[in-house]
This record gives sequence, C-alpha cells and structure tokens, in this order.
Amino acid sequence: MSTTPELEAPVAARLSTLDRFLPAWILAAMALGLVAGRLIPGLGAALDTIAIQSISLPIALGLLIMMYPVLAKVRYDRLDTVTGDRRLLVSSLVLNWVFGPALMFALAWLLLPDLPEYRTGLIIVGLARCIAMVIIWNDLACGDREAAAVLVALNSVFQLIAFAALGWFYLDLLPGWLGLPQTALDVSPWEIALNVLIFLGIPLAAGYLTRRFGERAKGREWYETRLLPRIGPFALYGLLFTIVILFALQGDAILGQPLDVARIALPLLAYFAIMWAGSYALGRAIGLNYERTTTLAFTAAGNNFELAIAVAIATFGVTSGQALAGVVGPLIEVPVLVALVYVSLAARRRWHGGTPTTATPAAKES
Repeated sequence: MSTTPELEAPVAARLSTLDRFLPAWILAAMALGLVAGRLIPGLGAALDTIAIQSISLPIALGLLIMMYPVLAKVRYDRLDTVTGDRRLLVSSLVLNWVFGPALMFALAWLLLPDLPEYRTGLIIVGLARCIAMVIIWNDLACGDREAAAVLVALNSVFQLIAFAALGWFYLDLLPGWLGLPQTALDVSPWEIALNVLIFLGIPLAAGYLTRRFGERAKGREWYETRLLPRIGPFALYGLLFTIVILFALQGDAILGQPLDVARIALPLLAYFAIMWAGSYALGRAIGLNYERTTTLAFTAAGNNFELAIAVAIATFGVTSGQALAGVVGPLIEVPVLVALVYVSLAARRRWHGGTPTTATPAAKES
C-alpha cells in the first residue's frame, strides 16, 4: 500500500498543540477546578446558586459551547442512512436501556453492599444515559457524527419515557424481589424534559440552523473548509471550561472524602470498561464499520452526569451520599473516556491496515 508523505509523517506532528496535549489539558482543568473549589471560600456555593430548576447555568453554558461546533459539523442530509441501520439502533437501545442500568445495579450491590447512599447514587448514574458529553468523545475518536446525533436523540426520547420507571424498578421493585433494602425515587418528568431541552435541544437546533443557512448562503465547500475550522476548536474550549466549573462546584466534597471517593470509583471504573469494551466487541460482531462501532461504544459507556446529580440533589439533598456518588461520576468518566478515545484511535489505525489518520481528533471532517 502506497502512502503520501503526509500519511507517513508521525501523527503527533500533524496535531495542533491543543489536540496533542489534550489529556494534560483535561487533567489540568480537573486539578484547577478541584483546587479552586477547595481553596476559594464560597466559590462552589456561589456557582451553585446560578441555576434554573437545579440545572447549573455555568455547566450548561460550557456544555452548549462544547456541543454546538460538533453538531454544526453533522451532515443532516445523511441521517436517513443511520435511521435505516437497525443493527445500530437496536444494539444501542439494548445496551443503554437494558444492559447498562442492569450492570450498574449489579456492580453497585457487589462492590458497595455496606454503603447504601453511594450505592443508590451509582444506580441513578447508571439510569442517566448520556446525551451531551458523548458528542465530544465520539468526535475526538473520529466516530460517525450522524450516527451519534441519531443515537443521542434516541436516548433523549427514552430518557423522557423510561428514566422514572427504571428508577422505580431498580431502586424499589427489583430489590424487593431480591429481599434487599428498597429506596424510593421521586423525580419530576419536567426536570428530565428540561435537562434534555437544555443539553441537547438548544445546541442541536443551533447546529442544524448554522449548517442549513451557512450552506444556503455560501455553499457546502465554504461551510466545511472555512467556517467549521474556525468554530471547531470551541468544542474543546467548552469541554475544558465545563470540567473546571464542574470540579470547582464539588472540589470540597471530593477532596474532603478521599476514601469514600475511592470506594465509589471502583464500580465506576468497572462499569466504563465493561460497557465500552462490550459495546465495541458487539459492534465488531454485528459487522459495523469502525466509525459506527466507535459511536456505539461511546454512546453506551457515557452517562448524563448533570441529570444524575440534579436528581440525587433534588431527592436526597445536596450533602447526601447519593449526590457525592453522582459527582464522582464525571471525576472518573472524564479521564477514562479520554483514554478510551486514544484506544479507539489506535484501533482505527489497525482497522485500516496500519494507515494513520490524516485528521486531528478535534478538527476531523468527513
């Protein structure tokens, strides 16, 4: 197989500074948030007051900035090729709404049998399927953007329908059948709907309208070669901003209870590893290509931490163990899924016969 000089160049040499040191920037953002939340008196409380219906506006702003460029890159005229792929859609639904919650339930009871508050918090995390940050992980790993948009929208619909019912099943009904302690979960459908509207509806509408009017005014070539490269880096800026704010909000709780955080981290690490690897293996087994296999794996492994934290706080209180378990979720998820992005990119090179990717993770265009 012949390659161009560009393909033969080391991949790292073709990455921007932001892309090349992305793990370092993310770890620095996490550290900055934790230290700021711990050392600046009242910072977490002040940030927490900027909210609508328990939705943190600073976090919402960061997620919107993060998701908008990625959703502006989606070619919406190609979505029909995704909706016609029943293998992908059925696999995603089963992984997200059958296997994922069941796996988190089993891990929480297996590894936290003596810590009921943390156990309940983790089960809530398992019920909140990702509709926001998974967009950026998928794009960084060069997954299928159109497939990610469809699967995230599908998760949103099922989240509206199934979240409260699954909460009742895994926290009340199933434990009762098994002779285990039961917990009630009081969650408002409006709270779930507001979460979906803010974290998916707004950036999805903005991305769609940007592409529609941008292509109509200047054409697709201008849109994809001139406009998208300008707005693309804001996805990572939004990600780093979100991480700083998230950990600033909860820095005191995380640093103040390190042993509890370690206990909560164990089932989370197992969960992300099993969900991602199992989904990736399933994608290969049913014949999906690299891009859709990657999208399937990340949409199954990610969780909607904002919804999980909001539900835990609304039901059990801001200082509860359930809320702390929700907070630890992104503490573990962010570095683990960043690492899995690089695992995916390595798999992509093997998948395509050892040819390295020519696009940076953040700026890749299909």
